[in-house]
Amino acid sequence: MGRSALIRVLIADDHALVRAGIASLLRALADVEVVGEADDGAEAVAMAARLLPDVVVLDISMKGMNGLDAAQQIVKISPAPKVIMLSMHADRAFVEKALIAGASAYLIKDSAAGELERAMRSVVRGEAYMSAALSRSVLEEFMRRGTMRTTDQSLTPRQTEVLKLLAEGSSTKEIAHALGLSAKTVESHRAQIQERLGIRDLAGLIRYAMRTGLTPPESH
Repeated sequence: MGRSALIRVLIADDHALVRAGIASLLRALADVEVVGEADDGAEAVAMAARLLPDVVVLDISMKGMNGLDAAQQIVKISPAPKVIMLSMHADRAFVEKALIAGASAYLIKDSAAGELERAMRSVVRGEAYMSAALSRSVLEEFMRRGTMRTTDQSLTPRQTEVLKLLAEGSSTKEIAHALGLSAKTVESHRAQIQERLGIRDLAGLIRYAMRTGLTPPESH
């Protein structure tokens, strides 16, 4: 496999044993190169700017600059690395903060080891990824409110339906089945949605849905 096919990953966690475990999992994959390890958010930002990895695996809670603040800076680097946020927290507030900060994936630290690889490959494809438990609970909570309404006047009702299902975590095939469309038609709708909203990837569509009414904030 050529070097150009390698997925270059930076790991940031303030626990050396956790970093070592993540690095070991990733180095076992033939097409992954761990290019660096950081033990706090500020170091992660500096290393990301210097090394330009494809993916940064960030602990959400680190000494000094935390993962949320680091993510906000890392996603501004050009070309922007994809951020996978690691956390002990499984509640909506932390997931929402991570997505708004720019993370493309959110993994609970007690997830199965294979989830890290799935998350990494998903974000490299421009998709979002949530821990399995979160995709069943938190994302359902994001979308459970009331009837759908068009979030942007530039979107058609069908595009709004597609956006809703995308933000819920449905795959292209699942959306096609649910709406009685072909997979190509769903992909076309997604491309049109991204063009009309000026959003590049699925994580951005989810953040848009959260900011606009598709995913109303929780009442307190």
